[in-house]
Amino acid sequence: MKRLLVLVVAGVVLAAGAAAALGVFGGRAAAPAADTAPPRTAEVVRQTLVDTETKDGELGFGTATTVRARLSGTVTGLPATGTTVQRGQELYRLDDAPVVLLYGNLPAYRTLAAGVEGADVRQFEQNLHDLGYGGFTVDDQFSAATVTAVKAWQSDLGLDETGAVDLGRVGYAAGAVRIDEQSVAAGDAVTPNGEVLTYTGTTRVVTVDLEVADQRLAVKDAAVTVTLPDGRRTAGRIAGSSTVIRPAENDDDTTETSVEVTVAVDDQQALAGWDQASARVAFTAGSRENVLTVPVAALLALAEGGYGLQVVDGDRTRVVAVTTGMFADGRVEVTANGLAEGTTVGIPE
Repeated sequence: MKRLLVLVVAGVVLAAGAAAALGVFGGRAAAPAADTAPPRTAEVVRQTLVDTETKDGELGFGTATTVRARLSGTVTGLPATGTTVQRGQELYRLDDAPVVLLYGNLPAYRTLAAGVEGADVRQFEQNLHDLGYGGFTVDDQFSAATVTAVKAWQSDLGLDETGAVDLGRVGYAAGAVRIDEQSVAAGDAVTPNGEVLTYTGTTRVVTVDLEVADQRLAVKDAAVTVTLPDGRRTAGRIAGSSTVIRPAENDDDTTETSVEVTVAVDDQQALAGWDQASARVAFTAGSRENVLTVPVAALLALAEGGYGLQVVDGDRTRVVAVTTGMFADGRVEVTANGLAEGTTVGIPE
C-alpha cells in the first residue's frame, strides 16, 4: 500500500512538471506568474493617439517675388521697403511714368490693343472694371469700348492716351503686395529683364523648409501648432507647399532639394512685431483613434523577440506578449489577447 502511494505522488509531480513545461514552451502568450512586484505601475488606457513632429520655421511675410523690368529706361521712383501696394497703384516709375500693379495669376506677355482676344484681355478688363471704369463688357475681346475705358485710365495716370496697354506698363500679383527690397536706386538705368525690386504678401506667415523625406507632413489645409519665440502657441494651417531646388555653390557640390511649406496663422495679432524670427511648428504625422496605450517605459524586450508587458494581478504578475503600433508623446499602441482598458502593468526600472 505504501509503495502504491509513492507511485501516485510521483505521477502527480511528473504531471505538474509536464504542465509547467507546456507553459514555458507552448507559446509567447504568457509567462508563469511570479511574486516580484514592479517598482511602478500604470494602467492600460484607451485613447486617440496623435503623432506629431516639430520642425523649425521662420516668421515673416513668406517667399519674396522678383519684379523685373519689361521696358528700358531710368528708374525715377520706388516705393519704400515695407510699403503696401494695392491694385491700381505704382510698383515703380520708369522715365517718370508709372508701372502699375494689377491683380491676376496670368503674367503680362504682350501688348493689349483693339482686336486682341484672350484670357489676358479678360484679366485686364476685370481689373479695369474693379478700378471703377465702365462702358465695356468684361470678356475676352479688347473692343472699341475697352479702348475708350483704357484712354480714361491712362489720362488719370498721366500716360499718353493711346488706348493700348504696352507690355511692361502693368505687373500682376495675386493680391496686394508688401515691398521687401529695392534692387536698384532712383536714377539707375534698367533694361528688359533687369531686377527692380522684390515683394512679398502682406500677411505674416511661417515658412518651414522640410527635407524631401518629410514631405508627407505638408498636407494642404492640415492643422498645425506654432510656438512663437516668446513661448506662446497659436493655431495655424498649411496654406501650401512647393519644391525648392537650390543650385550647387561650386562644381563639387550637388543641388539641394527641399519642400518649402507656408503656414497661415489666423490670429495675425499674435504675430505682430515678429517680422523675422524663428518659430517651431508642430505637424501631425498621423493618428490612431480608440486604441489601447501604455507608457513606452512599460515595454519589456522579450528574449524570443518582440515586446511584452508585465501584467499585475493583485500580488502576482505575468508577462504577456503584445503587438505594438503607433508611438507618440511617450505612449505606445498595444494589442494582445485578453488585454483590456484598466489593466495594471508594471514599469521596470
